[in-house]
Amino acid sequence: MSATKSEAPPPAPPAGLRALSVLLGIFMFAMGWSKTAWLTSSALLTDELWGWHEYAPAVSQWYLETIAIPGAPLFARLVLLGELACGTALMLGLRIRLAALVSLLMVLNFHFAMGVLFQAAYLTNGYGLPVVAGLTALAWGGGGLPYSLNRRE
Repeated sequence: MSATKSEAPPPAPPAGLRALSVLLGIFMFAMGWSKTAWLTSSALLTDELWGWHEYAPAVSQWYLETIAIPGAPLFARLVLLGELACGTALMLGLRIRLAALVSLLMVLNFHFAMGVLFQAAYLTNGYGLPVVAGLTALAWGGGGLPYSLNRRE
């Protein structure tokens, strides 16, 4: 008589990560929604970038001058659409890992351009470490979360 060992199903991914996904999705969507005017005018983004330029460290100033400001007409639309799409995906549970990774790259890009990434105050900034940490956790372990429309990743 052969005894087969039944294996227990793997533990369900933590619902806490799913809650984090929904909350960061709301955050990203709200950030995108606040930029809807960028769809018709990239001047708003350009003005913001020039405002950061004055106080940014040299490496961020170089980035602003050579990439961000010249690319503002394109980036204004991409950021708006990216934040809305990633926020929606995170809320609904669609491709959470991909949406979190894209969101993380957008957030780090803004923080780098502003120069805040290089300041000690970044560690206590509510838009800094908590958002970066949450998006990193979702990009790393956000696949197959419960209550998601897309459970397979």
